[in-house]
Amino acid sequence: MPIRKGEAEWNGTLSKGKGEMKTGAGAITAAYSFSSRFESGRGSNPEEFIGAAHAGCFSMALAGTLEKAGFIPEKIGTIAHVAIEKEGDGFTITSIELVTEAQVPGIGSAMFQEKAQEAKAGCPVSKALAGTKISLHATLLPSQ
Repeated sequence: MPIRKGEAEWNGTLSKGKGEMKTGAGAITAAYSFSSRFESGRGSNPEEFIGAAHAGCFSMALAGTLEKAGFIPEKIGTIAHVAIEKEGDGFTITSIELVTEAQVPGIGSAMFQEKAQEAKAGCPVSKALAGTKISLHATLLPSQ
């Protein structure tokens, strides 16, 4: 399996500096600053990258879990809400809330919830973030 990478460069002090993050392949590049991370300033932040990675990984894990159970999803959409809070002299990512909606023909609500929880537990990003409280709200939408 390939080794993936992300990069970041920071210039200046914590509160007045600025930086840029990018994926190894360069497909995503984003400016970030103290203001974009801890206030409501323009730009991105590491937590958005973590959220995007977690949402993408969970969506793929759910598709795989459903397929193994004999269900073919039409569409899975996931948003990851990543909370960061001041803790002592630093900051901590305290929770991640996964909110997913899926269209899956032929599956019942109880089975869908079971497979969603299974995907959350098996998702490699969920496993990497195991020290953080991760909650899941899964909604089964009508198929088209």
